[in-house]
Amino acid sequence: MRFHQAAQICGYREADYFPAERAQLLDPFAQYALLAARQAVADSQVEFSGDRAFRTAVVMGSAMGGQLTEDAGYQQLYGQQSERVHPFTIPRSMACAAAGQMAMEFGIQGPVFTLSTACASATHAIGQAFWLLRSGAADIALTGGSEAPFSWGVLKAWEALRVVSPDTCRPFAKDRCGMILGEGAAVLVLEDRDAARARGAHIYAEIVGFGMSADAHHITQPNVGGPVAAMRAALCDARLAPAQVGYINAHGTGTPTNDPVEAHAIREVFAAHTARLPVSSTKSMHGHALGATGALEALATIAALEDGVLPPTINLTQLDPECDLDVVANQARLCPIDYALSNSFAFGGINAVLALGAAH
Repeated sequence: MRFHQAAQICGYREADYFPAERAQLLDPFAQYALLAARQAVADSQVEFSGDRAFRTAVVMGSAMGGQLTEDAGYQQLYGQQSERVHPFTIPRSMACAAAGQMAMEFGIQGPVFTLSTACASATHAIGQAFWLLRSGAADIALTGGSEAPFSWGVLKAWEALRVVSPDTCRPFAKDRCGMILGEGAAVLVLEDRDAARARGAHIYAEIVGFGMSADAHHITQPNVGGPVAAMRAALCDARLAPAQVGYINAHGTGTPTNDPVEAHAIREVFAAHTARLPVSSTKSMHGHALGATGALEALATIAALEDGVLPPTINLTQLDPECDLDVVANQARLCPIDYALSNSFAFGGINAVLALGAAH
């Protein structure tokens, strides 16, 4: 292959977390989602008994679903000339499997669905869960994203696109040469602030706004107008002025095309405030986890809001003049902030942006 680096989960053994009869129904992408959900539910100390089960939603994002299961089936059919595949190929591989399994694990009986919008999947999921709560359609939501894309077929497909770096991911660098694929899952518990306080739950941050847009331009090549519209929509939904934003977790893939387009969009939205606005790409550390990446980046942004420490853009050599931003180069930075954006700009020209605020 042309590339040999990836942000993989190493040393994982499904038998440590799932009995054999359960594991046979779970593709790794669903296993990762369940593990993250277990952590989130335990941390929030929320219970789903009684009427609360019907007032709780599960909204997840995944770009690819159970690709390892699909790939294994294709190998059996075409490689081994078998006439049969695993009997649970469909329930393992369907994109909504993780959300359905989460609902069954916790007895959740409210709205349960999955969004698949390429690299914006998890951000769309979190935003839609936020709007469900704000509209009164649910009181609690488990939301985020999960991805396990490391099958041979998927790797060869990404190789064919020629957007994966042969060495490492260097967002905003002059010598950047592509993204690094990642995997994993992240799940948030969303709840009305007053209800969470009444339970004594630890509140890490607040979701204050969400924005979406489409480039209507090209299936893989971004343009400035779509990201500008999504960021402005998130600010409008949150009733925030651009100058109130203290940090942006960028989409920042490290590809030659994406980074300057995003930089130009940020300058258009934030104008003179851009000079005082730190922007970093955590994909330089956790890779591009496709449909899960927006959830991982939302967590990084939430940690920045709670701890007052901005995550860095690592691997930066020389900043590209076309990406003239404060990219928090190579080292984390102590910097208390009140509000932040988390950007996700996907293939298809599909954009989603979360506006997040420090807990008060």
